[in-house]
Amino acid sequence: MPFPRSSGILLHPTSFPSRFGIGDLGLEAYKFIDFLQESSQQYWQVLPLGPTGFGNSPYMSYSAKAGNPFLISPEKLLDEGLLQESDFSQLPDFPGNQVNYEPAIALKNQLLQTACKNFKEKATPIQQKEFAGFCESKAYWLEDYALFMALKDAHQGASWHTWEAAIAKRQAEALEPIKRQLSGEIFYYKFTQYLFFRQWSEIKNYANMRGIEIIGDIPIYVAHDSADVWAHPEIFCLDEETGEAALMAGVPPDYFSATGQLWGNPVYKWEELQNQDFKWWVQRFEAMLDYVDIIRIDHFRGFEAFWAVPQGEETAMNGEWVKALGDELFETIREKLGKLPVLAEDLGIITPEVEEIRDKFEFPGMKVLHFAFGSDPANPFLPFNMPRNCVVYTGTHDNDTTVGWFQTANEWEKRNLWLYLGDFSRDGIHWDMIRLALASVANQAIIPLQDILGLGTEARMNYPSTAEGNWEWRYQTNNLTEELSMKLKALTTLFGRAPVPKE
Repeated sequence: MPFPRSSGILLHPTSFPSRFGIGDLGLEAYKFIDFLQESSQQYWQVLPLGPTGFGNSPYMSYSAKAGNPFLISPEKLLDEGLLQESDFSQLPDFPGNQVNYEPAIALKNQLLQTACKNFKEKATPIQQKEFAGFCESKAYWLEDYALFMALKDAHQGASWHTWEAAIAKRQAEALEPIKRQLSGEIFYYKFTQYLFFRQWSEIKNYANMRGIEIIGDIPIYVAHDSADVWAHPEIFCLDEETGEAALMAGVPPDYFSATGQLWGNPVYKWEELQNQDFKWWVQRFEAMLDYVDIIRIDHFRGFEAFWAVPQGEETAMNGEWVKALGDELFETIREKLGKLPVLAEDLGIITPEVEEIRDKFEFPGMKVLHFAFGSDPANPFLPFNMPRNCVVYTGTHDNDTTVGWFQTANEWEKRNLWLYLGDFSRDGIHWDMIRLALASVANQAIIPLQDILGLGTEARMNYPSTAEGNWEWRYQTNNLTEELSMKLKALTTLFGRAPVPKE
């Protein structure tokens, strides 16, 4: 669906300042929302919010519907009496400008276990009823997730397909005694989801009351080692004997990579999904719309046709395109949930068939200004070639920051950009590109916070195809100044993206 002319900021919650080593849903999240409102922004875009595994990538989650427990604010648990100040007496000295995942996760686990123990011992009847109601309303995914995570712990983190065959294949006679044996661990994982969704709901309500809508992110694929694949193996292309991915997701070789990208996720059995009336996908969208306002679909291209690589391959070179049933999927979702507030990440190899599905459902596509100046005037990312029904970004979480991009751009790109702008301003290349995005005809403009702060490559969020060292950047609380807010507000207002005052 087309959206009104507006703008917002891309920032993942892990990047908030926090004394616990990783950004969370505490006071700094509320301060950021205040900054958005004061800057006349109308959107806050986040990356996927699920619980992360190896590499800490939000795009490789243990669940397509659960929330990341490490985003829970311990300070809010202190306010509720689930933690005490003494629990914070020996906090590690974390760096302020990056997430140090291993010690931060160890600390959060310790604090959450303490909060869980205190809840069991001290929860009021009202709190117990609220928790029971949460568990009942989310049971369609929460039961599988909590059991899956408890089993992973019991197997020292090993992937589900290496567990005892009866448990890996979810045989009821094997699972029932395990559920009783792991009841404490299962309770803990349900409890942390209860805390996450309660804190996130408060954040979302605070944002919505201030005219800020939240853009969430759905990765098209889920991790092989996830509750979803373990609980619903029939909808994924798996090796029947080993449980490994029989066909793996990725993208073919292109200008950027001679061997393509091999992601390793199992691809879907689209015919089986259709036989089930796309129930799993409908529930996924339904669950996501419970806690975001707009959904960005990552790798939208894969809903028309996907690159499938056989098991055992080490690169994505020997794959093939396989037809998907995206048109039928989105028809079904629209019938069941109504017109969808969806943005389509349509970067990469986009065919007329992909565009046909995108345009049929009026999903805005994406335009990235970093890609605009390396070719000729027909470049689709140039502002004068953009359609109105799209979202323009200076860059995304997978790109360098604008300052970093410009420092490494070739002379041809810099010359084209200089000619396009007429000259570079004294405000810095990041403000030149922000101005271009806001001035474009695109209905929506989203700017990464790193660009608003004018940061270089050191603040980059992700290097695609690298397993470690990503998702670590954090800003500091004094970075969001009134001067910065006023500057962003002035440009947002100048280019007609500020919210219209209500009469």
